[in-house]
Amino acid sequence: MATKNPERDLVKEYLTYIQVEKGLARNTLESYRRDLKRLERWSSKIPRRVADLTRPDLRKWIAQLSREGLAPSSVARAVSAARGFFRFLMLDGHIKHHPAEDLDTPQKFSYLPKFLTEEEIDRLFSSPDVSTEAGIRDRAMLELMYAAGLRVSELVSLKQAAIDVHAGIVNCHGKGSKERRVPVGKSAIHWLQQYTAVKAGYGKTPYANLFLHRGKPLTRQFAWAMIKGYAEKIGIQNVSPHTLRHSFATHLLQHGADSRSVQALLGHSDISTTQIYTHITDRHLRAAYDNHHPRARAAAGVRNKTSGKSF
Repeated sequence: MATKNPERDLVKEYLTYIQVEKGLARNTLESYRRDLKRLERWSSKIPRRVADLTRPDLRKWIAQLSREGLAPSSVARAVSAARGFFRFLMLDGHIKHHPAEDLDTPQKFSYLPKFLTEEEIDRLFSSPDVSTEAGIRDRAMLELMYAAGLRVSELVSLKQAAIDVHAGIVNCHGKGSKERRVPVGKSAIHWLQQYTAVKAGYGKTPYANLFLHRGKPLTRQFAWAMIKGYAEKIGIQNVSPHTLRHSFATHLLQHGADSRSVQALLGHSDISTTQIYTHITDRHLRAAYDNHHPRARAAAGVRNKTSGKSF
């Protein structure tokens, strides 16, 4: 049985615990907070305290999330937050059994992230007016996001010193403050050099950030609006910074990169997160096979036109 102390905010205690113990990024903590508050609101309607929820209760909660239209990936994330929360309650002595252990979640590959084709990438990158200083900066941002598979939070917080143009390497800090080194190709390096030359003309700045807007660090909202605007300009809807990250991973796998290498480049802690892109490339290969193999659509038992025999 859970302890009967209604005044303790166990969700808040858990969030403080994971912030200190795991050093999670602010955005990740906010996602956990939203998911667990959603669980609290649902449990209050039963009504039952969160710490008293049972495995059948949590199954009903998962079903409710799906009925509300949450994507399978969002449901899986909420269940993951619940698992961590109940594990904390067990370790802290609030409960004796873990009700969220081995809970089934919706098939995580039923949601496939949007990515751009290589031709669409080329058109998107041609959108900024590189005769202007802002256009050069925007082109460098687009090139770098796609070249290194950066999250938007990693892009806007990136420091000037994190880029080694001679070695073609970018050092970035991802989720949980984990650092990774990612190679950057010649095209991105070229536009970063162009942007650095433009930026040098502004004189000294109090900010160490690589990308600036009106002398100040970029916001996530600015990056979203910039990419969306350029994409809509060429007739592509629903493009976000994460679309470039999805495209980075998908194109690497389509051209023969192995999953473990892509996992390291993306900064995924779990290979299962990377395998969603393998699923996308499987569909790509299936479509290529069906469209181009001469026997891909031949039905079984096709009659040989010369002999009249079936095979």
